[in-house]
Amino acid sequence: MQLHKSVLAGVVLLFAAGFNAQAAWSAEPSPRPVNLICPFSPGLASDTAMRALAAAASKHLGRPVEVKNLPGADGTLGAQQLMQAEPDGYTLSQMASGVFRVPHLRKTEFDPTKDFTWIIGVTAFTYGVAVRGDAPWQTWEDFVDYARANPGKASYTTPGVGSPQHVTMEALAQQTGVRWNHVVADDGIAALGNGRADAFASSTGWGQHIQSGKIRMLVTWGEHRTKRWPDVPTLKELGYGVVSNLPYGLAGPKGMTPALVQQVHDAFKKAMAEPEFRAALDELGQEPWYRSSEEYAAHALATYREQKEIVERFGLKR
Repeated sequence: MQLHKSVLAGVVLLFAAGFNAQAAWSAEPSPRPVNLICPFSPGLASDTAMRALAAAASKHLGRPVEVKNLPGADGTLGAQQLMQAEPDGYTLSQMASGVFRVPHLRKTEFDPTKDFTWIIGVTAFTYGVAVRGDAPWQTWEDFVDYARANPGKASYTTPGVGSPQHVTMEALAQQTGVRWNHVVADDGIAALGNGRADAFASSTGWGQHIQSGKIRMLVTWGEHRTKRWPDVPTLKELGYGVVSNLPYGLAGPKGMTPALVQQVHDAFKKAMAEPEFRAALDELGQEPWYRSSEEYAAHALATYREQKEIVERFGLKR
């Protein structure tokens, strides 16, 4: 009987040790790196922000955070990778808007409402509309008036059909009663330059072109004017009642323990306050968008439902 108790106690201790290892990380002589997936190409706004955040988070996690780019599939490859990962915190991903929209467009292996551990809300894109620096339109209303007076002549470019930029521009067309043409282009700046499009609906990346005078910002789509371009009005203040900035954050695989989630959340929250990350956001024209794990989970569910309504409203399912 004594032997039985000893064996049982040993099993309990081993189980507890294994559980604690999964619950939260401890100090290690050679800590294993954390893989942070960015579902976009190197050099884009998301990649720039994620790399600055990863560098800052490494200080607070006590282990390196390495960014891994997985572009394609409408920004959902990070989510797909999480479906294959262990819930040990060593695989995290930025969760782009496609994670919430694509499941309403086609069959996916993941369900945003139940397959992930939502960790922290980080930042939001700055969407808006720009035209060439020598374009005749000085304001957003000038461009809308031109489009209204010339049905089907005005054009704008976005990265693709069903993108946040495309959906918002079509919603604005319905609201204003205009009819403009949608031009899909990977390089919106080039599309403006060669005359393929009159306007460029995008999400950051304009900085150097605005400073050089190559393009002119007409309007941004956030809740407030940006710090970088304080003279550019928002759609909201112009009376459109539209805010489109698609905040994003980080998630892990389903099944991460509360203690581990808290540890990762706290490290990234501290990282968001680091000067290098704030400087990167300022350069990109993005705003901090901190949300706790619970708040981010609620946001994810609400966004998933909103995207379903958008897909149905604009007939985007293919």
